[in-house]
Amino acid sequence: MQNPRLLRIHFHTLRHWRASREYEKTGDIYAVKDLTGHKNIANVDRYQHSNYTSDEYISKRPKTSQEEDALISAGFEYVRFDDREQVPIYRKRE
Repeated sequence: MQNPRLLRIHFHTLRHWRASREYEKTGDIYAVKDLTGHKNIANVDRYQHSNYTSDEYISKRPKTSQEEDALISAGFEYVRFDDREQVPIYRKRE
């Protein structure tokens, strides 16, 4: 409790952290826009940090149920559904 940086933590700090983690997880700025409730995508750009980008995941977007079954069998996990492309997103550690 003697750390002076603790006094600089506010609600917005936690909100920023959560949005940054969502962008790291999905790589989709529109998902972060929906999470934060921003109306303008320019306001969401502040959550894109290059140091949060993780290259340890492979992402796939299957178009057919057979492709989806193959990804699940290969150990991919479901992340979310992409409303713009109308496909699910799966990821797997490299």
